[in-house]
Amino acid sequence: MQCDVLVIGGGNAALCAALMAAEAGASVLLLEAAPRQWRGGNSQHTRNLRCMHDAPQDVLVEAYPEEEFWQDLLKVTGGITNEKLARLTIRASSTCRDWMRSHGVHFQPPLSGALHVARTNAFFMGGGKALVNAYYRSAEKLGVQCRYEAPVERIEISGGRFVAAWVGAERITARACVLAAGGFESNRQWLREAWGQNERGEWPADNFLIRGSQFNQGVLLKNLLELGADRIGDPTQAHMVAIDARAPLYDGGICTRIDCVSLGVVVNREAHRFYDEGEDFWPKRYAIWGRLVAQQAGQIAYSIIDAKAIGRFMPPVFPGVRADSLPELAQKLGLDPDTFMQTLNEYNQSCRSGTFDHTQLDDCHTEGLAPAKTHWARPIDTAPFYGYALRPGVTFTYLGLKTDETAAVHFDGHASANLFVAGEMMAGNVLGKGYTAGVGMSIGTAFGRIAGTQAAQAARKEASHANA
Repeated sequence: MQCDVLVIGGGNAALCAALMAAEAGASVLLLEAAPRQWRGGNSQHTRNLRCMHDAPQDVLVEAYPEEEFWQDLLKVTGGITNEKLARLTIRASSTCRDWMRSHGVHFQPPLSGALHVARTNAFFMGGGKALVNAYYRSAEKLGVQCRYEAPVERIEISGGRFVAAWVGAERITARACVLAAGGFESNRQWLREAWGQNERGEWPADNFLIRGSQFNQGVLLKNLLELGADRIGDPTQAHMVAIDARAPLYDGGICTRIDCVSLGVVVNREAHRFYDEGEDFWPKRYAIWGRLVAQQAGQIAYSIIDAKAIGRFMPPVFPGVRADSLPELAQKLGLDPDTFMQTLNEYNQSCRSGTFDHTQLDDCHTEGLAPAKTHWARPIDTAPFYGYALRPGVTFTYLGLKTDETAAVHFDGHASANLFVAGEMMAGNVLGKGYTAGVGMSIGTAFGRIAGTQAAQAARKEASHANA
C-alpha cells in the first residue's frame, strides 16, 4: 500500500519530519540506510542544540536573544547565509524544546568543560544517542514504520514532483517525500574530487577523518543534483574540526575533539605556528581549526600545552604525549627540535602577562609576533608538557539542495509540490562556511519539523485530488 509520507534518512531531521507528519495524521514510512544499532546518522554523536531565549529557561542561563544568535551566525559564516532561513531557524530554536520533551527528550545543564555554552546551548541528557532513541520510541508509538538497512539508491521525479524511491529492486511510492539522508562526508572519492590536489601534490582529503556516520555517502544528494535540483553551497565547505589524529576513520564523535587549542600554541609539521590560537571562545572558533589543519603540509598539526592548562579543558579520550622538557616533547612528536624551540622561545618571549581568565576575552596577548595570539597568551614554561597530534575531522558537508521557508526542494527556481528536504542535505542554505556549536541540530530540528508538516499537507492534497 502506498504511504502518505516517505522519510528518507534516520537522524534528527528525518525523525523530526516523521514525528510531525505522523502527528498531522499522515501514514509514514522511514527508511534508514544503517543497521538498527547504528541508526541516527551523525545525530547520535551530538550533545546539544543552540537555542534563542529572551530570559532564563530551566537549563539555559541568562538570555540569548535573536539578534545575538544572528550576529554569531553572521560572524562564523562571513555573511554566506540566507538571512530569512537563518532567522527562521533561530526563532524555531526558541519554541522546539517543549515539543522535544513531549517526545521523550530530556535536558541537563552542561558539564563543567562546556560552561562557555551554558547560556546558548541546551544539552541532551544522555547525549545524541538518547535523543535518537527517544524519537524512535515515540515514532513507533505514533505508528511510523521504520525500516533499517534500507539505503535508497535513487528516486523518481516527474515535473518536479516526487513519484517513487528505489531500495535495490524495490520501488516504493508515496504521496510526499522528505529527504534527510545526510551530506557526502563519508564518500572519500567525492571528498577527494571536491578538494583536489594542492600545490604540494597532496590529496588533502586522503588524510581527513570522519567524525560521524560511515553511511553518509551522499548517494541521494548526487542523484538529486543529477535530476536537476537546484544546488547550494561549496563542496569543500564543511563542519570540520581539529581532532585527535589517533581517532578512528568513522564514528569517533565528540570525544575525539581536542579542546586545548586556545590554552597553548599549535604548530605544523615544520614546527611553525600558523594562526591565532586565542582569537575567540572555543564554541565560536573550534570549527575553523579543521580547515586550518587541512591547509598544512601532510594535513597534520600539533597542539602544545604545559601543566598550567591541565584541568581547564575537557580531556580527550586519549592522553596527550607527555614530556618533562620542550626539546623532549619535540623529539617524541617527531618535530625538528631546533625549529620547535625557536618557535616556542619566540612565543614565550612575546607573551605580555595580564589577568588570565579563560572564561572571557582577557588581556593576555603577544606583542611583535606573527601570527599574534590575541587572548589567553601565557608562556609555555611549566613541566610537564603535552602535545596532541591533530587531523581534520569532517562532521558534515555543506553542499546541498536549495530550499525556502517551506523546506521544498527547488527545480529551476520552482518549489516542488511534494518533495521536501531537511538536515545536512540543506544546511548549506544557512551555513555557507564556518560553524558555531549546536547550530546543526537547530537547523535539523527546525527544517525537519517544517518538512514533516508540509509533507503531510501535500499528501492530504494529493489524496483529495485522487479521490475527487
